[in-house]
Amino acid sequence: MDITAVPVLEILLLAIVFLSLLVEVKTGGLGVGALLGLVAAAVFFGGRYIKGLVAVYQIAVFLVGVLCLVIEMLSPTVGLLAGLGVAAMLYSVVLALGGDINALYALMASIVLAAVIFALIVRRLPSSRLWHKLVLRDASTEDRGYVSAVAHAELVGRLGTAVTDLRPAGLASFGDGAVDVVSEGGYIDRGVSVVVVAVQGSRVIVRPAAD
Repeated sequence: MDITAVPVLEILLLAIVFLSLLVEVKTGGLGVGALLGLVAAAVFFGGRYIKGLVAVYQIAVFLVGVLCLVIEMLSPTVGLLAGLGVAAMLYSVVLALGGDINALYALMASIVLAAVIFALIVRRLPSSRLWHKLVLRDASTEDRGYVSAVAHAELVGRLGTAVTDLRPAGLASFGDGAVDVVSEGGYIDRGVSVVVVAVQGSRVIVRPAAD
């Protein structure tokens, strides 16, 4: 591996390109970040084009990738265009860097650098619809009213009445509403008195109450 085969300045330019891409996806605006990224990309590809190291085809692939991202940000779809855009940009950059293993290492170095800087500033940036689609922001917590299962440990030993036939599952009432229950044994007719013998998570187990 010889990452020095790619000038540090070009790695920094690519890092700016990828950082601006992340910022624009996060904010959803085509502002200063996008302009800075386009300038960095122009300097990178322009310098290599003048040296005869890249062809028009590679530049065109990069621009197609940018266009896909712009369309995705302006009218968000399912994220397909964003994926195609990023793939086209990465492909064109690898080709522009020579298409060998050193190109891949240089690309990874620029992406890591951009990711580190982005991680430091991400909380200060507004979020776009595309960003919300790519990143799960909300957790299903109890504070938001979500519970994985309702436990009824307090029902153990309580007497109630089968509201429906238990086959073996059904509903039983314990004076404050119907609860999903499961018969410990077999079939229990509706209206039969039952007693809660165990609670396993959200599973309330009952048996006929002794007369």
